[in-house]
Amino acid sequence: MLTSIFIAGLFAFALSIILMPFFIRFYQMKKISGQQMHEDVKQHLAKAGTPTMGGTVFLAVALLVSLIMALFPYFQYGPAIGSTIATLSVLFIYGTIGFLDDFLKIFRKINEGLTASQKMTLQIIGGLVFYFVHVRPSGTDALNFFGLHLHLGIFYVFFVLFWVVGFSNAVNLTDGIDGLASISVVISLATYGIIAYQQRQFDVLSIIVVMIGALLGFFIYNRKPAKVFMGDVGSLALGALLATISITLRQEWTLILVGIVYVLETSSVMLQVFYFKWTKRKTGEGQRIFRMTPYHHHLELGGLGFGDSSTRWSEWQVDFFLWGLGLLGSLLTLVILYV
Repeated sequence: MLTSIFIAGLFAFALSIILMPFFIRFYQMKKISGQQMHEDVKQHLAKAGTPTMGGTVFLAVALLVSLIMALFPYFQYGPAIGSTIATLSVLFIYGTIGFLDDFLKIFRKINEGLTASQKMTLQIIGGLVFYFVHVRPSGTDALNFFGLHLHLGIFYVFFVLFWVVGFSNAVNLTDGIDGLASISVVISLATYGIIAYQQRQFDVLSIIVVMIGALLGFFIYNRKPAKVFMGDVGSLALGALLATISITLRQEWTLILVGIVYVLETSSVMLQVFYFKWTKRKTGEGQRIFRMTPYHHHLELGGLGFGDSSTRWSEWQVDFFLWGLGLLGSLLTLVILYV
């Protein structure tokens, strides 16, 4: 079984590598205007026009290979195929939401893409699909904290929605510099792969390994200097995937540590907005905590310190710092669980 899962991961890796150049050439041939860059981060302006929506390729690869793995060896996974279909449904729904958002921005020239209310409504629908297809039939209604179970009853659905929608948007915020989100998610998925193996949940492990393979194939083209970006189609789906996996494995709390990078990125935005509005109301002039948010831009504009700095970090420095932070959170999680 493990051999077939490993082979499926390699196949997804190879397929992603093979298909991505065709996607990039399609963008270039059709002269489609790609990613728009934030003017405040001047070192990114040269990337304007880089093809985006590359997540379409690795999501299609992961969904196809995972479905094949789920359907053909049914006698191995047994009833667990339900969790596979539920997880892949969320991956598809959130990928579709991101695709629509990217499509409206790039092909229809609607700068906002989907409105905030449209996007939120669709994300909630995706979370509800996961809850009613997998969570409720499983009888799960409790949060697991270090072996202690906090039963929420019907209110567990609100936690599921908060978790899936929240981390979907958190990974979306993280996807701001070359390679950051793709490898951060690989690290998170690898951690959940170890947990799934320990729990003998090979259906979940199969999805994880396949997605890791597809993402690593994508990273070859997404590393600095990026030839393609994943777009919302990739980042929204990946965040939702991590949330659903943590719920399926009954280790919801672990995503706080395993996903420490996404938590930090989201928290930086929330703190920045709150502090700016609070100081503006108090003094009439809004002030900022960070040079720029999400947090990876703060690091780019001057490293770990606060205030203005002439020492800018390269994208590679930011990548390795945040990848290291994510790896540290993941290792701490595994130590807490198994040591």
